[in-house]
Amino acid sequence: QVQLVESGGGSVQVGGSLRLSCAVNGGFIGTYYMGWFRQAPAKEREFVARIDWSGRRTVYADSVKGRFTISRDNAKNTVALQMNSLKAEDTAVYYCVAGLYDSSRERSWDTWGQGTQVTVSS
Repeated sequence: QVQLVESGGGSVQVGGSLRLSCAVNGGFIGTYYMGWFRQAPAKEREFVARIDWSGRRTVYADSVKGRFTISRDNAKNTVALQMNSLKAEDTAVYYCVAGLYDSSRERSWDTWGQGTQVTVSS
């Protein structure tokens, strides 16, 4: 059973940066598409970014395009989300996801991490 463990969340000021990491345990990351979703208070969970198995194809939500970068290291079984120029509206719990399909739909992702809190304040 594949397990995903996120780290790197925390508090930062507007305009700052954070880097989230996700370790894949119990399986080889190269088998999966990997991605990130987030859920802000009182809002539905939303897609943030995804990356294919090779790392060459990435897709981003319009709200984070140009500010966030997703990457993966198959040798280390990890995926990362570098978040720059953070805004207050980026405040959310961020979830690492793994799946077999190249999709932005929540239900296409069958393995989820426990989530890590990101708080951006002015």
